Amino acid sequence: MLKINSNYSKIKPTYLFAEIAHRVAQHKEKNPEAQIIRLGIGDVTEPLCPAVVEAMHRAVEDEAHRESFHGYGPEQGYQFLRDKIAAVDFAENNIQISADEIFVSDGAKCDCGNIQELFSADTRIAVSDPVYPVYVDTNIMAGRDNIVYMLCTKENGFVPTPDDIANEKPDVVYLCYPNNPTGAVATKQQLKAWVDWANENSSLILFDAAYEAFIRTPEIPHSIYEIEGARKCAIEFRSFSKTAGFTGVRCGYTVVQTEVEALDANGVKTQLKPMWTRRQTTKFNGASYLTQRGAEAIYSPEGRAQIRSTIDFYLENARLIRQAMTSLGYTCVGGVDSPYVWVDVKCSSWEFFDKILKSANVVTTPGAGFGAAGEGFIRISAFNSRENVLESIERFKKAL
Repeated sequence: MLKINSNYSKIKPTYLFAEIAHRVAQHKEKNPEAQIIRLGIGDVTEPLCPAVVEAMHRAVEDEAHRESFHGYGPEQGYQFLRDKIAAVDFAENNIQISADEIFVSDGAKCDCGNIQELFSADTRIAVSDPVYPVYVDTNIMAGRDNIVYMLCTKENGFVPTPDDIANEKPDVVYLCYPNNPTGAVATKQQLKAWVDWANENSSLILFDAAYEAFIRTPEIPHSIYEIEGARKCAIEFRSFSKTAGFTGVRCGYTVVQTEVEALDANGVKTQLKPMWTRRQTTKFNGASYLTQRGAEAIYSPEGRAQIRSTIDFYLENARLIRQAMTSLGYTCVGGVDSPYVWVDVKCSSWEFFDKILKSANVVTTPGAGFGAAGEGFIRISAFNSRENVLESIERFKKAL
């Protein structure tokens, strides 16, 4: 008889956001008149910017005519988008990334989960705690349950250091900055310590830069490749989900440079880029032509101005939330270069979640869902309308 992959039994039976949805549904069933405001899951609320919409309309028209119709596209992404990414996201910031080192996908979440397929089963993984659950669950599904957790606390500013794992010797370290869930950022000095460590130990950094567009502090790096030596030891993931509201459209990309290598079964150094190319061409048919034309428009002068305006809007929401929670006596992290505010609630995360849901009809995210070190915190998302954010703040004041 068919046998299941027993590694699935080792992951938490309920995904964090599924549990949140379940509790919200129960509350709504008991209180059908409740006007619930969702500041939990990091889903955007503002519409696609006009430049993107116009580009996608033109792309639809292309598909309506035989001479301009597009079927299967290149799995790595259309050249027109990869060239724009290389020129704007990197070359304009004095980072030399070749277009053929860029792999367009249907989102950073998928890539962050799929990249582990390139590594051997005995690869040792290190992640932050609290952590974005995808990093952990996808590795456990693949049979890697000996995961190193790097505690991120108020004491270390929610940024781990290589000293935290000096005796653990992981092969791969996941870093996410600006961080989900804490909203913390990492300085160039902090990232340099990780790059130096990775090169000294022949380890790999998987750098999730999904929220880099929210950085407004000049000295905070947007890319791991701003750090000298990162070309040899880092893979970077980026997303258009939060940058341009593509959570439903689905598009992102991963940078795998030619210098990044690992050992094969015979101890011979092997480039990861051809392996990732092989993986994508085998298992992925590429993001749609319509999607990639929309993504290309993000890089036009109009598109760049429009998406910056939307991000500024969310950042103002975050500032208001952080200011309100601070005025109520709570200590907060994030909300400055990030759309997330990480609040020390001084009690059980789920207890606070339930209290706010039931007394204020506002959905947040319990920090315990991101790992043991997240207990006692909640994450509040700035992705919502200004009206809903201001209303939530008023409800917080009454409930807390």
